[in-house]
Amino acid sequence: MLKLVTVELPEALRGPLVELLPANPTAFIRNGGGIIGFGETTRLTAKGPDRIQALAKAWRELVADADVVDSVNLPGTGLVAFGSIAFADSSESESILIVPEVIIGSRDGRMWLTSVNGKAWPKQTEYKTNASLELRSGLQNRAGFEASVQSAIDAISAGKAEKVVLARDLEAAVPKNFDIRPVLSKLADKYPTCWVYSVDGTFGASPELLVRVSHGQVSARVLAGTAGRGTDPEVDQAIATALAGSHKNLAEHSFAVDSFVQALEPFCVQVDADSEPFSLALPNVWHLASDVHGVLKQEASVLDLAAALHPTAAVAGTPRAAAQALIEELEPFDRGRYAGPVGWIGADGDGEWAIALRGGQLEETKLRAFAGCGIVSESEPSAELAETELKFQPVIGALA
Repeated sequence: MLKLVTVELPEALRGPLVELLPANPTAFIRNGGGIIGFGETTRLTAKGPDRIQALAKAWRELVADADVVDSVNLPGTGLVAFGSIAFADSSESESILIVPEVIIGSRDGRMWLTSVNGKAWPKQTEYKTNASLELRSGLQNRAGFEASVQSAIDAISAGKAEKVVLARDLEAAVPKNFDIRPVLSKLADKYPTCWVYSVDGTFGASPELLVRVSHGQVSARVLAGTAGRGTDPEVDQAIATALAGSHKNLAEHSFAVDSFVQALEPFCVQVDADSEPFSLALPNVWHLASDVHGVLKQEASVLDLAAALHPTAAVAGTPRAAAQALIEELEPFDRGRYAGPVGWIGADGDGEWAIALRGGQLEETKLRAFAGCGIVSESEPSAELAETELKFQPVIGALA
């Protein structure tokens, strides 16, 4: 049985979450708020087509047997697990839920500490200074990616799918003493509105919220359609305007929103999505974005919804099955947890899950980063390659 106690964090111990990270941290942070984890008491794992449902079931069983004392009662207090889910049904990567030994959280000006089985907050260790990592082409080089994009365009023209999302990978050798904390700190500083995550070696700064459940309310942010930022303010605004009027990008975005709403509707009394996408500004790119809101009509956890929503058209394509088949055919690698759900779940089933984008995966002495883009009939291989370069910038910059 797990025994947990959550208390307000004393003023003298408080500080920015990104400055309190332990070695090998677990984290889910946005705009300075969120939760970070120290150590590990419990790990739930699953593989295969029903991996998310299996984790949701195992989580309910774990919660039923836990003893929780929570004097704070905010989202992220009490019994919480951090999770990272493999993208594909066939992936060799395990999907996981981790309950840390100690959790520190921050929300609305309040900070708390959750101790699991009486564990004390470990002594803070100094962040190390890493040498810059050089990312090079992995299993899919630039020419190979352009060829795969052209094959996808041909398949779409032949009526096999309407949209497919293809990715390419970069790799770097990692020294044994590599410290991920400075990387997370850079990402949190430069991309404060993104969800900065670190779970079992999977890390990044995602601009896309897959799903949030809080007291029966469901929310999400769907992104599809991208353009690079301009250095001149007038040029930059012109780029945003052009993106908002681009038939190719609007079509790609429409596929993503429509499929998301359809997947969410069985769980909700009502689902509302923005009637028109808005241009979301990140430091290096513009995205077309739509916010989606719903009201649950039945008891469902955030993992139950993630199981229904993943993979969205924004990271797989549409129709879903056809797009996934093309990804299996055209990508020469296992995505692992890239583009899978990453986030946290509480004892009540509420939680937040982003999509694992703009980051990478640490695998012992190797780091793998991924970037992808949506392919539709109007796509051009060279333009899609250029888009992946933009999407690699956050992780490349954080590793420099």
